[in-house]
Amino acid sequence: MLIPRSIASFSIARTAYGDLHRLGHTHAIEVWDGALLVGGLYGVAIGRMFFAESMFSAVSGGSKVALAALAGILREWGWPLFDAQVESAHVVRMGAIALPRDEFLRHVEEWTAKPDTPGAWTERIGALSLLNVLKGAKQT
Repeated sequence: MLIPRSIASFSIARTAYGDLHRLGHTHAIEVWDGALLVGGLYGVAIGRMFFAESMFSAVSGGSKVALAALAGILREWGWPLFDAQVESAHVVRMGAIALPRDEFLRHVEEWTAKPDTPGAWTERIGALSLLNVLKGAKQT
């Protein structure tokens, strides 16, 4: 039986992400306004590096809030950088910088080798106030 490439690729990616999730390596940051999901992002954490894979906004600015929250959380945990995948005006306005490929790869090699606690971030983060995250306040 032949499966169209797009369906097969989706199935492989879905299985891979499911496996990574069960191992505690995929994470999502969601932004809620009451009962309405307004934005978020998801990606993969390996060691102490986070690779953002996709962002979305159901309301203007929702993904920006998620990205700012993620940056604050990772800064609090002592993670010095994360991969936003693509340099854009959006991420540059938020403080992102582009690194030369060889420098980026050195950072990836270093920080993916550093141990971090695998598992769901929900228990580590809980429901955070964005204001506290952006101020760099310690969360308990």
